[in-house]
Amino acid sequence: MTDTTIDILCIGEPLGEFNATRGEAGSFRFGHGGDTSNCAIAAARQGATVAYAGALGDDAAGHSFRKLWAEEGVDDRFVPTHPTAPTGLYFVDHGPQGHVFSYLRAGSAASLYGPRDLPRDLIGKVRIVQASGISQAISATACDAVFEAFALARSQGVLTAYDTNLRLKLWPLTRARAIIHAACAMADIVLPGLDDAIQLTGLSDPDAIVDFYLGLGAKVVALTLGHQGSLVATPERRQRFVPIKVDAIDATGAGDCYDGALLAEYIRTGDAFVAAAYANVAAALSTQGYGAVAPLPRRADVEARMANEARVAQA
Repeated sequence: MTDTTIDILCIGEPLGEFNATRGEAGSFRFGHGGDTSNCAIAAARQGATVAYAGALGDDAAGHSFRKLWAEEGVDDRFVPTHPTAPTGLYFVDHGPQGHVFSYLRAGSAASLYGPRDLPRDLIGKVRIVQASGISQAISATACDAVFEAFALARSQGVLTAYDTNLRLKLWPLTRARAIIHAACAMADIVLPGLDDAIQLTGLSDPDAIVDFYLGLGAKVVALTLGHQGSLVATPERRQRFVPIKVDAIDATGAGDCYDGALLAEYIRTGDAFVAAAYANVAAALSTQGYGAVAPLPRRADVEARMANEARVAQA
């Protein structure tokens, strides 16, 4: 894979995942997580060529990520291995109110990543640079790396995409709001979730929220609404997408799947609304298994379900 073939560069923190196994008290299944890594794999499974920028520890979780990315076709040449800092970990439990996340990521290899570590030559050659609020929340240096990457991308005509992904366990709302709004102002494609956006903007109406992000300069805003689907807008048009019906088991990586699928399809078609319709189906399909990565659908799965939905609508 040469640099010029890369469609998407994702920046952030890979996390080893321990997901609680229902019906087996105290049992956890190991997997892989981290929002931007999930996004990268989701995009790769839709046919995009993807690279990752971040850092891993020289440990079992880090080695496992190398193996996973190799299998999924995600280019990890730009992910250094830190000699002493560990790969971050998190645990997922399933309580009556939904997912409960616990993190072991303080001092992780990715949190030590900074602007000096960016693959500067690569950034000007890709089509989209993607990052998230979590990418910036893990440390001041990681935060600066995202700003620097976005500035480099925009100066060279490369699109930028940003998922707000608010995690108040990582930073206070006031700081998160300032940083995330500043990053969104540098993003061509903004990917907020409704719950995050309500806290970040103080608004509750979906149309008002997408107007807020369009006002910051976004070319595309794709606001996910959970079980109510999504609202996608450009300065000229907006459209609501209703979710398809699936037997949902675990929504751990659904938002990340939505991001990866939307970006991959946007690169392929150049149409934000075609991409959003595709991502809407992909994200729903990703909830049919446990963990963040294993259930991520491939293009054939998404296209088959979209064809079936079209047949049902015409019947």
